[in-house]
Amino acid sequence: MWSVWRRDIDNGGGQAAAVSSPRRGYPSDLTDAQWALVGPLLPEPSTEGRREKHPRREVVNAILYVVRSGCPWRYLPADLPPWQTVYWYFTRWEQAGVSEALLAVLRVKARAVQDRGPEPSAGIIDSQSVKGADTVGRDTRGYDAGKKINGRKRFIVTDTLGLLVTVWVLAASWQDRDGAKGALVAASLAAPSMRHLFADSGFAGRLVDWARDTVATTVEIVRKPAEQKGFAVHPRRWVVERTLAWLTAHRRLARDYERIPEISEAIIRWAAIAGMARRITRGAPAQRQARRTFNWT
Repeated sequence: MWSVWRRDIDNGGGQAAAVSSPRRGYPSDLTDAQWALVGPLLPEPSTEGRREKHPRREVVNAILYVVRSGCPWRYLPADLPPWQTVYWYFTRWEQAGVSEALLAVLRVKARAVQDRGPEPSAGIIDSQSVKGADTVGRDTRGYDAGKKINGRKRFIVTDTLGLLVTVWVLAASWQDRDGAKGALVAASLAAPSMRHLFADSGFAGRLVDWARDTVATTVEIVRKPAEQKGFAVHPRRWVVERTLAWLTAHRRLARDYERIPEISEAIIRWAAIAGMARRITRGAPAQRQARRTFNWT
């Protein structure tokens, strides 16, 4: 259930109303159970200066609203905290590494729900090219000739459950075997026990040797069967493809709108955080609804 409160609104006389009123919750809002997971992991409020005016839960709800709906920061609804406040918290928490810490803790809890060990031993890596909006500068965008996309490329590493371990955003012009090096280094730091990765043929070649010699990680290439015609689900690789589908269900990630790649990475992590929180509180992965048939009479 949602128990959220909107900030005081102007009562017409130039002063804020004395009592806050409850607002209608948005679908992207954290439930009480999800906030119980996320809230204690946020940094403690500063004891210097004035007290925080807006509840942190509402700040997190506003961040998730932007991620899920895809609206610009300035278009946040009036019943959420001001966009300047929300963006200030967003950037301040990123500087403190909050989203990375949240991702690590929630991943351990989500794995425990599935009766898995706290740290993965194997994972999957893949890339996704997305179009860049006009806000993406020339110095951080490129052209992917294979996909015919002008924008950026996202490299993600997940565990075998599809839970995000790390994300690395570069210009779309980077080849998979070259751009994946940063993602592999970040993954080795985020999950030191993960020493075996599955990848598609785009990562074959010198990257396999580099990963073995530099980060002590085995990259196993899962190739497309020679006799395959049309679409087919490939072993292991389908897990990371599903994660990319989960992420791009958030409209802010339908294309890249961020000025710098680090903000793109942060948006992806917040999308994964919301998904993990839902998965933990639900107790199991979501089940597809049964197909219903109607008999016309």
